[in-house]
Amino acid sequence: MKKLVLAVAVMLSGSAAVLPQASVAQGRSLPMFEVDKNWPKVPAGMKVGDPSSIAIDAEGNAWVLNRPRTLKGDDKNHAAPPIMIFDPDGNYIRGWGGDGQGYQWPEREHGITIDYKGFVWLGGNSCPTNGLPGLRPVADDQLLKFTQDGKFVMQIGHSNQSKGNADTANLHRPADVQIDPQTDELFVADGYGNHRVAVFDANNGKFKRMWGAFGNKPVDADSCAIISYKEFSDPGRPHLSVVHAIRVAKDGLVYVADRENRRVQMFDHNGKFLKQIMKGDAIFARNLAFSPDPGQQFLYTGYGKGIAVLDRKTLEYLGTIQPPGILGAGHEIQTDAKGNIYIAQTTAGMQRLLFKGMSR
Repeated sequence: MKKLVLAVAVMLSGSAAVLPQASVAQGRSLPMFEVDKNWPKVPAGMKVGDPSSIAIDAEGNAWVLNRPRTLKGDDKNHAAPPIMIFDPDGNYIRGWGGDGQGYQWPEREHGITIDYKGFVWLGGNSCPTNGLPGLRPVADDQLLKFTQDGKFVMQIGHSNQSKGNADTANLHRPADVQIDPQTDELFVADGYGNHRVAVFDANNGKFKRMWGAFGNKPVDADSCAIISYKEFSDPGRPHLSVVHAIRVAKDGLVYVADRENRRVQMFDHNGKFLKQIMKGDAIFARNLAFSPDPGQQFLYTGYGKGIAVLDRKTLEYLGTIQPPGILGAGHEIQTDAKGNIYIAQTTAGMQRLLFKGMSR
């Protein structure tokens, strides 16, 4: 009863909220947030496609990757560029992206990342037979690397060329990437078509290693249809199912959001499985982001209608961020240096949650 009263009281307060699980969070400070109603400021007349992912650069600017091809009717004539850049106050700065010479722009934009050198990485998850209107029948089997002014640098893989999980030259509908600054390695959540983590040299694109669930060899099970399971019991299925997000912590630990299996798995830098957390009671492990404190003590991931707070090192569930007005668990999420959380919610829009300090 005490848990229920606490949750209801916080939800009705109309201010910053995190719903703690008392048995875990007792005596521990947790981050609190409230919705930033003034972010972002999209220029009048500009139409934004489904926001898919958000990256934050060194100056605190937010880079929003959206899907212009999802716009309909006259909105297509006023489409925002695929990449929209907003300053820390939410003002629109500029945008770029789309088809060009020397590279294959993804048919269905999915993830965007800015690495520690300032390079912009992005990929897509289009499938030839997904039946979505306005898309060419191609598979996004590539990752692109650009400078921040849109100059093409490198492409890993090629559209429609994946040969499955054993392919070391191509991706297959990759969802997310992160670069480890200590090793200059590119970690890929690969993804929708494949069922693996793939690691490349971030400078030359050379393949280095891969692994699947529990550190095992990934297996082929390519399908445009996403399989949504109904039953979940620990430790869960032996293979990854929609590897939707990946993060590499400062201490080298690697975290994978295994979305359809509703679990986050933790690995060492070389792919040795360490532990996991699974929650089958609601949609879980949709995305990943670290708190920006020096120790990165919290790991955030979409859960139900909010964002779960996990202890990064133990993977214990501590509570759920669900302030009034939150868009939901997010398609992809990101944090900035101030501790704010950014949500890209595809059909629902985009949002910033302002960090309001710790609970005690």
